[in-house]
Amino acid sequence: MDKSVLIGTACQDLLTYGMWDTKAKVKYWVKKYLLKRSTVPEDPVFWPTGLLAAGLWQCREEIRVDGNAGMDMASIDLALEAYFDRWFRKGCPVLWLDDLLAGETLLAVCETNQRDGEDNAIIFTRHAEEYRQMLEKIAAFGFGYPKDETDSFLYRAGRGNEDVLVDSIGLACPFLYHYGVVYDRKEFMELAVKQIVNFLAYGMDAFTGLPYHGYSIAEECKYGIIGWGRAAGWLLRGMCGCMITQYGRERIEEAYVKLANTVLPYQRKDGYFSWQLQAMEGPADTSATGMICAALKKGIEMGILSGKGYEQSLRDGMNAVEKAIRNGRVYQCSGECVGPGQYPQHYGAYPWAHGTALML
Repeated sequence: MDKSVLIGTACQDLLTYGMWDTKAKVKYWVKKYLLKRSTVPEDPVFWPTGLLAAGLWQCREEIRVDGNAGMDMASIDLALEAYFDRWFRKGCPVLWLDDLLAGETLLAVCETNQRDGEDNAIIFTRHAEEYRQMLEKIAAFGFGYPKDETDSFLYRAGRGNEDVLVDSIGLACPFLYHYGVVYDRKEFMELAVKQIVNFLAYGMDAFTGLPYHGYSIAEECKYGIIGWGRAAGWLLRGMCGCMITQYGRERIEEAYVKLANTVLPYQRKDGYFSWQLQAMEGPADTSATGMICAALKKGIEMGILSGKGYEQSLRDGMNAVEKAIRNGRVYQCSGECVGPGQYPQHYGAYPWAHGTALML
């Protein structure tokens, strides 16, 4: 897939998507300071841009390794630097568990700088201390985040939601595990793995082997539909992020292979996965396809998945996503999920398809 056509728009959206206009800022100010109401501030690193950052960083690494002249390393560097600078200028707010996704890329930048320094021509070196402080803040937020009695993250703790959602696996676990590896903090690796082990124990459908959207230990109930496409993608993504060392691989590999083998039969003849995996005659979803195939690609690269069947599924998925690209954006992506059981059937071009396409 030619990802060069996606990089320019990804760099642009990284710095603009989700940012408030003047009207939104005034509305926030009125609610907070005049009406004295509880309101949520602007989040400069909300998860859609976190996915874009992760995708751009992967493209950058491919350029560094393979020397792909069709992709612009300088544009990626400048966009990522501006992205993290904006976050730092705002005081590095970490508002949600979702924000740990942006930490993935920041951690990768810092690790690469420590390893290669100026020899790799990375422009982030002058920010080394700022980025280190940001990483510590993200890690502390994630490690101390509210949990249920089994130590699983409560996705929107403090906002009347005591549920564990599968989104957390893909959003938080890769950062926590990688942070534990880089800084020799095994407790972070253990926490990341525990999220996955718990979800496999409490959040899966016994009949199909597919994930629910979430569950509640306190209410002994599972929520959302079975086989939401992005649910499978989030879970597979988080599992891949925790198999980068033997500790995680020993605990997750078997379940990862089992889940991959459960999901892949739902791939359609056109290469897509549907927004709900079992709804194979329903709308195709590039975000579900991209997430699942990106995790499939990682499994193949790590030698966990081997065989022509996996490789063919990956090729078919990549070709499908490529067909949905127009004017530098990935279309046929389902809209943002409001919550378990609330899946708007609006399809267009969104960062959660764009970012994952960059990972293929």
